[in-house]
Amino acid sequence: TVILMMDQSKISDNFECLMVSLRVAERAVPVAWKVVQTKGSIGFEVQKSLLDEVAKMIPKDVDILLSGDRFYGTSSLVNWCKTQGWQYRIRLKGNLIFQHASGDITGNDAAKIKLESLEKATFNGTDISTNIGILHERGHKEPWIIAMDCKPNKYKILDYGMRWGIECLFSDFKSRGFGITKTHLKHEDRIERLIMIMALA
Repeated sequence: TVILMMDQSKISDNFECLMVSLRVAERAVPVAWKVVQTKGSIGFEVQKSLLDEVAKMIPKDVDILLSGDRFYGTSSLVNWCKTQGWQYRIRLKGNLIFQHASGDITGNDAAKIKLESLEKATFNGTDISTNIGILHERGHKEPWIIAMDCKPNKYKILDYGMRWGIECLFSDFKSRGFGITKTHLKHEDRIERLIMIMALA
């Protein structure tokens, strides 16, 4: 199974980078990226455009698992993965309201009563269903609330941890390496070309 990771990171004032990377060993290799002039999270339309381009690169017989952080825990992204036939481990915000077993419950409330999973739950007031695994390990401030395509268990939830390689990649681009946050470039396409040069390096 090929592991793809999607995350967003600040490049400089007013510029954010959305990136899809490939897990290689415990590291990440950039595959595709989009720089957007914004101070907030990048919406699903840009995510979809980037993922559509990545999907075109992949042979049809390759199994894919997409891992994404809480910026991307939306019903639209879950539905996109299901349409593509991709596996997914997407962290969700704890205040999202899920419809499950004829009632509503947030991820945080489910964790408080020590539920370990919600199967075939819908969220965001849609009819898009997903399985959700919940893990709150001792010593961690917040639980992991992970949307997934399979039956939840502890080991499937921990698959989400494979996304940490992209954090190391962003650190290499920033404070531990190339110092991209010090760029004076003010055009998205020029910053994207700079990222391409760093990716090759």
